[in-house]
Amino acid sequence: MAQAWRCSGLRWGAGGPELVWDGGRRSALTWGKHVAFRVAEGGVRTCVGARGHGCPLRSVVSARSTGARCEECARLDRAHSVAADTLADDPRPYRVYLAWFGPGLVKVGITRAERGSVRLLEQGAVCFSWLGTGPLMAARRCEELLRAALRVPDRVPYTEKRAVRSSLPGTGAERAAEVEELHARASALDGWPESLTREPCRTVDHADVFGLAGLEPALGEISALVAGGALSGELVAAAGPDLHLAVHAIDTGTGGAGGRGDAAPVRDVVVLDTRLLRGWELWPGGGAREEGALGGEVRFPVREFRRDDDGGAVQDGLF
Repeated sequence: MAQAWRCSGLRWGAGGPELVWDGGRRSALTWGKHVAFRVAEGGVRTCVGARGHGCPLRSVVSARSTGARCEECARLDRAHSVAADTLADDPRPYRVYLAWFGPGLVKVGITRAERGSVRLLEQGAVCFSWLGTGPLMAARRCEELLRAALRVPDRVPYTEKRAVRSSLPGTGAERAAEVEELHARASALDGWPESLTREPCRTVDHADVFGLAGLEPALGEISALVAGGALSGELVAAAGPDLHLAVHAIDTGTGGAGGRGDAAPVRDVVVLDTRLLRGWELWPGGGAREEGALGGEVRFPVREFRRDDDGGAVQDGLF
């Protein structure tokens, strides 16, 4: 008899990405794996709680929210996070990093030293280098220095990351170039915190870890899960919280086979942000893919990526 599953999120470890389920069970994600699930008719998404505690109200939350928390639980969760600057006396060492997600998409950030590069994998950083190591507030001041002096952001929207993953430079040296150049400029700045130990530029490339070589351009991203919806497809890549899934060609509503004329593809790739899974009861969505089949179905809303004439992503607005 089929049972409902509740996803706790995607985790990155030495063996690659895996989905973690309530109760502790894990599902390894390997290229070519058939991913299939559905949401029952009448299903609702409920708050996942905060800091290891369930939501006392089991509040219904937005299907589009990546946090899957009600307002009160979100406030409680953020109050104990590094980003909220409420841990100024944390004695553990932190590392400052530069992370690259694609041409022109570089950010500065901090992570606990004990976590190693896990934070970079979680964000989908294709290439990165450490800048320095030291106390939390020293790391935070270094981060602020780069934002003020070099206008390096501390966030890159996931939509921008997803839209460029299939068109990245082909070599590790090309992918590392922006990080190396920015590392040199940052190292030359005055005003570094004295308690922060500087680190040389040693770039680490995750393109192979994420399976980005030869990645097909994604048509778009799943914008939300909905009651009665379903998804099945072949895993072709994963980066950060995202799964790139090959599915049957999607009718985009513009006419022709698959909605894109006579030369329409027989399959598409869509991106699933696994953070959207949290808070839902998920049910098995069908048997394993037959040999030679071309992906599966999508019965959730898909937001298409807009592209310019060169295949690059087009931003819908200033913000």
